[in-house]
Order: sequence, then structure tokens, then C-alpha cells
Amino acid sequence: MGEFKVHRVRFFDYMPSAIRAMAFNSRTERLAVARADGTVEVFNFTDNYFQEKVIPGRDGAGIEALCWVGQRLFSVGLRGEITEYDLENLQPKFTVDAYGGPIWAISCNSNGNLLAIGCEDGTVKIFEILEDRIQFQRNFDRQKSRIISLSWHPSGSLLAAGMMDVIRIFDVETGHSTHRMLVERGVGASKSREVVVWSVVFLSNHTIISGDSAGKVQLWDGITGTLVHTHLVTKWDVLALSLSQDESSLIAGTSEGTVVQFQFLSRTINQQDKDWVRTRTFKNHSHDVRALVHTEISVVSGGMDTQLVVRPLLDKVEKNTQESSLRKIVFPQRNLVCYANKSGLLLFQFPDHLELWRLGESEGHGKPGDSLPVKRKPEKLIHLKRKGDDHIWCSALSPCGEWLAYSTISSIRLYKLQTNNSSISITKVSKVPKVLHAAQQLCFSSDSSKLFASCSHSSVVVVSISQSECKYVRTLKPQPASRQPIHLLHASDDGNWLVTANTGCEIHVYNLQKFKLHCTVPVYGSCPTAVAIHPTTRNLITVHADQQIFEFSLVQKEYTDWSRKLQKQGLHPLWLQRDMPITHVTFNPKNSAHILLHDTFMFCIIDKSLPLPEAKSQLSNQMTLRSLPESERLRHSHSFKICKTFQPILSLTLLDDQSLVVVERPLLEIQSQLPAPVRQKKFAT
Repeated sequence: MGEFKVHRVRFFDYMPSAIRAMAFNSRTERLAVARADGTVEVFNFTDNYFQEKVIPGRDGAGIEALCWVGQRLFSVGLRGEITEYDLENLQPKFTVDAYGGPIWAISCNSNGNLLAIGCEDGTVKIFEILEDRIQFQRNFDRQKSRIISLSWHPSGSLLAAGMMDVIRIFDVETGHSTHRMLVERGVGASKSREVVVWSVVFLSNHTIISGDSAGKVQLWDGITGTLVHTHLVTKWDVLALSLSQDESSLIAGTSEGTVVQFQFLSRTINQQDKDWVRTRTFKNHSHDVRALVHTEISVVSGGMDTQLVVRPLLDKVEKNTQESSLRKIVFPQRNLVCYANKSGLLLFQFPDHLELWRLGESEGHGKPGDSLPVKRKPEKLIHLKRKGDDHIWCSALSPCGEWLAYSTISSIRLYKLQTNNSSISITKVSKVPKVLHAAQQLCFSSDSSKLFASCSHSSVVVVSISQSECKYVRTLKPQPASRQPIHLLHASDDGNWLVTANTGCEIHVYNLQKFKLHCTVPVYGSCPTAVAIHPTTRNLITVHADQQIFEFSLVQKEYTDWSRKLQKQGLHPLWLQRDMPITHVTFNPKNSAHILLHDTFMFCIIDKSLPLPEAKSQLSNQMTLRSLPESERLRHSHSFKICKTFQPILSLTLLDDQSLVVVERPLLEIQSQLPAPVRQKKFAT
């Protein structure tokens, strides 16, 4: 296989944002996640938990709660606005001011026609959900304190609201409060300290369950308005509650980083007398658990430590299956790094700025595992701040290193880079075609003469760039038209092909000489996570969220023999059980049989000249092979050469000189940058 000289890049100081809210759509199996920077992510739980959509945030967004209504997604936050998202164009669809100050909670009734929001001014506001908008309907009786949490009764006739020290039950028809339930401050607590009711859940049998800043999970009788039982869960805060769909299980997230499960079980043999019993405690977070979702088979949690954790409930799933594995998702499953192969420049994307670095150089040669001395250290050349409040959506660096582009949801900006000796200057291109207004993905051609920008309905705008002008060329559209957003965009090294992949699992290949659709790859049921065209064979490699790999001939417009053989024999079971998607595919320029790919914690070289691994063979066998004599290696080797990594890989590029550029972000550094857990029982704004 040969050896690679590896540039381990550890100066991409990317910091994931904390998770503030989550909402789960049980019909479509989609999880929406809102982060502290205003970013909204959508995960497809039916497709190996793939992060299929990312809607960029903006400064001051302050999302506090999310809510699904059918296939429509709404959010509320500290700006006092209700926002619906366009999940096809990945941007806000409309925003409505509620005129009640910051909004802390949002909840939809079971019929899906009414939205309730809890406001800073102490009002619960009801909005009617129409086909293309929402319309204010009425206010409930104003309270003396802010409304922190809301929950509808399944009948839709009652609404529970959590506040400071109090839980109220409202009659939806009249808007009047029917019950006022005072929350206990706890033993030894100061009378001047308020108790925040962070979360409430309204059950069909009129039981109300609350979680508060005194560390209690309390059960209330919603008919009489009396306290039934108190569970002291923690000394600090219970920040979130979530109920299973059949109302037999409840989970509570705390500021200690724990998730506690309660189950509605019988205390006696006759199964008549059931009660809520604390059964399990999960510890998967280092900081506050701010958001929870209880699915049919798992507990999904997120919070200050930025991790999205999917913890399966083993009594609900079969053991030793993909569904029974614990998953921790930290980094976005999209590319935030661009490398200019011809100039040795690296572009790092952050929400509010871009960084341009020049890669360092080493001298000498060594044995495998040696650290080579550094002749020239990496150098930060440019720190480019974005304009406006919208966060950077995507970015691209031309292969020659002379052009840089980035897009927000409102505009695309193109820059010219000029290098003079050791200095570098940047100039904004003032005249950009009007059709180039926003892009979900950006990509330059291999000769840096064209810029490709994916726009609405899976179309791609092509512009030519030169020293004198930036000119519109053509818009490439699939046939038939698609409404799903493009999340992968790849231009071939020979400049002849452009590949697009959207979240509808469609892959289109365009001929850049004729600017026409060349072919559409047969639709596979799992979303593509990485695509690449081989520079010499013109074969398209696609990797999907369910870990399947395909090779498609662009010349023959059909799957290759190797791909058919791979599908016939089947991939190794351990390969299919991996829980991280492949995020990048590239090739060895000196060996056409080598395919290089990686996920967050694994790097793999597929050697097509070797036999495929059998189901009983050892998949990760590199250490075993190194210990064997060279004469025996061939008998035990197979085509999948896997190297597991200890640090997360954000990007990997193979250069023409057989050196690897690996961009890493150590998890320990991320944990060290998190603030110390806050244990004060105060309201956090």
C-alpha cells in the first residue's frame, strides 16, 4: 500500500455550539435541533441518524423552543418572533412578531391547527395555523410572571403553563385560568428564591408532571389542582421533560448532566395499582441537559456540552443491532474545510468568519510513526469577517488559491486573492451577476475558471470568473425538477463533469462541455453522504448514510462490475454497523485502484485489486498484518485497509506528492473550552 507523509492540522479551532432545543416528528422520524448560535439541524432517524439539513443561524437569534406541525417546523426565541422554516430552501419562510417580548415556549395541539406560545409579558398567545401562514387568534389571561413552559392536554381543551413558583391550567375556549398550583421551594430553601418551572407535561388522564429549578419532578392532579407526589431528582435544576407516545415512560434532564427515567409501573402483582417509579439514570453529558426527546426506542438528549446523544432503551430494541448502539454526534456532517492543492492553502469556515492558512512544511524522511521536524510553521494569512447578521452558509476556495467565495442566506460574496512574496492581499469582486444571490453549496472548477452555486429546486448556477469580470453562463436544472436542497456538489478534476446530490437521494451528473444533464444515477433509498469522480476512469463513487458504497460508470451510464460484485457479496457486517457517515471520498493519483474515504473516527483505503473481505474475516486487520511476515500478509489481506483514529477527523486530502492533509479537532480541547457547569438556581436569560 505504501506509506503516506501526514500533515496533522490541529489549528482549526472549530467550536460546536450548545444545543438549546429539540423537537421530534414521529410521523416522518425527523429530529429538529436548535443550537445556541441559531443554527437549526434536521436529522433523519430512519436513515441511520443522518444530518440531512442544516439551516444557518444569525446573530441574536436566541432560539428557545422548536415545534413540528405536520411537516412544518416552527421556532420561537428571545427576539419575540415566531419563525417557520422553508425546509426546501433551508431558510426562514416567514417571521411573525408576537408582541409579548421574548418567547420561552411553543406547543401545538393534537389537531395541528393551533399554536400556543408563552411570552415574557406573562401572556399565553394562541395562533391559528393556516395553509401558508399563521394568524393571531387570542390572548389568555395575563399572569404576573413570564410563561416558561407549555403543554396541551391531548383533548385540546386545556393547556398547562409553567411559570415562576406556579403552574396554571387554562381553559382554551375561555382563556381563563381554572387551577393555580403552587410549587414547593424545597427543604431549607430561602423564601425569597423563586422556583422556575422549566418543563410541564400534560397526560391524557389529566395528570400534570413538572420539572423545576429546585430539582424536583412533581405529579399533579389536573382535575383537583393538588399535588400527588414529589420525586427529588437532583440538588440543582430539572431542565427538561419528555414523555413517550404511549405515556408509559418519562425522562428528565438535569443540570448535572444526567437523564433520569421514570416508568408507569405496578407496585403490586394484580397490576391494578400503577405509579410513576424511577427506574434508570443515564450519565452521558458533562454539562446541563437542556433538551430531551423520548422516541419509541431511545432517549435523545442534548445540552451545553454540544453533544447530541442517542441512547437506546434496550428493553425496546433487539440487542446487538444497529439500533442498540449508543451514538454521540458532535460535529456537523458537512464540509467546513477547503484545500487548494496547487497553492497549499487551507480555508476554514466558521459561522461569523473565514480563516485562510498556508500549510507548513517538514524536512527529512523517517520511519512509519516518526514525527518529522518542521521546516516552516503553518501561517494564518487572512481573517475575513462576514457582512451582516446572517451566518456563513457555505464557502469555497479555488484550486489555484486565487479565488475565495462564501454565501449567507441573503448574498454571495466573491474575493480575489493576490500573493506578493510573503504577503497576501484580498479584493472583493464588486460586480457579481444578480442571479448569484444565495447558495446552499459552492464549488470551483478544477482550472478555477468557473464557480458553481447550488440554488433552489436542485438547480446550479454557473458563472465564469476571470481577472476582468464575473459573468453568468448557465443554470443547470435536473429533469424532472426536484424540490429538495442540494447538500453535495463536486466538480471532476478533468473539468468535464459536475455532480449534485440532494436530500431526496437524487444524484445528477452534468456535462460541463455541453452544459446539459448527462445522466441521473438510479435513486437509492439512503441519502448520499459523499460523492467523487475518479480522475482517470470517470467512475463516480457514492457513499450513503446506510454505509453502502456504489461505483457508477459515467461513460456506460451503469454500475461497474466491481460495484455489482460488491453488492452481490455484501459489505462486511462490522462496516455496516458503523454509526458515523463517510463525509469525504478521494483517490490516489498514483494508483487508480485506491479509493480513500473517512468518517469522524476512521480512515480507510479500498484497494480494488484485492479480494473483498468475507463476513468471517477480520475487518480492521492492519495491526495484525504488520505483525506477520511479508509472505503471509497477502493471504490475510483484503481490499478494506482501515485505520481507526483517536482524534476526530474534520477533513482529509491526498496531495499529488502522496502526502495526506488531515484536519483534526481534539475532543478534549473542546471539553476544556466549555464553561464550568452553573449550579445556581436562578433564571438564565
